Amino acid sequence: MPLVPAPDMLAAARAGGYALGYFESWDSYSLEAVLAAAEAENAPVIVGFGATMLADEWLDAGGIEFLGASGRALLEGCRIPASFLLNETHTLEQAVRGVAAGFNFVMIDSHRWPVPEARDAVAKLVAAAHPVGVAVEAEFGSLPDYHDGAVDDSHAYMTDPGAAAEFVAATGVDCLAVAVGNVHLLTAYESEIDLERLQAIQAAVDVPLAIHGGTGFPPASVAAAISLGVAKFNVGTRLKRGFLDAVLDRTRSWSGKESVHDLVGSHKQADFLAAGQSAITETVRSLLRLYGSSGRA
Repeated sequence: MPLVPAPDMLAAARAGGYALGYFESWDSYSLEAVLAAAEAENAPVIVGFGATMLADEWLDAGGIEFLGASGRALLEGCRIPASFLLNETHTLEQAVRGVAAGFNFVMIDSHRWPVPEARDAVAKLVAAAHPVGVAVEAEFGSLPDYHDGAVDDSHAYMTDPGAAAEFVAATGVDCLAVAVGNVHLLTAYESEIDLERLQAIQAAVDVPLAIHGGTGFPPASVAAAISLGVAKFNVGTRLKRGFLDAVLDRTRSWSGKESVHDLVGSHKQADFLAAGQSAITETVRSLLRLYGSSGRA
């Protein structure tokens, strides 16, 4: 199935009262795991790669093009509606390269830039992306990060509804990620969501809303968030944590007599990376059901 434009998928989610999951991948195993989950649940999905945690040196030495080509190759046989996101690039230039590399959805990690600088860069990205059918997401408001047992909110600020509406109008973005109490990288407990603020943003902003920090987002607030305009949840940290835990558990079972060729990169049952892959698939399936997108393909 060809890639589906992200605005079409987001519009369908809003009309249908469900949300899409963007489940961040970092290699072929993780992306295949997400696709397997979406196909098993018959769910539309946003797949892709995140640039935030990747080294600029690697991205700028052909990494973006490698991610685009490898992701498109795996998506060729996809049987459910999917959009392909290059998430949170470090620079405008990297996002523009993502457009050329085959992503049909791109985003700059500009939420901590000065607002005028972020607005100008996002508007330039929209001008480069829209003519070739590529959608753009932006983030207005800045999430805190969870590190070493504590939340660092020193640079965080909640999304202001009026300012967000001005940002959307000035840039022409297709989707807006908002800060309403959600927290990046939060694995220890659930975040506290300001649903009144989310309602005010929905009233002011006329594009679908996205929630980053989906790992720590409280499941009990998902339905309310969807009813208030959220059409996309981003999940990354939870997937990597589950992948690593499953891989480490698999290595503890080795006897030392196994073939290294079976254990590493074989895509066979003995492949230790396949254990992580299975963990991702099960997690994504549960989240697709939580977001109401199962059976919507």
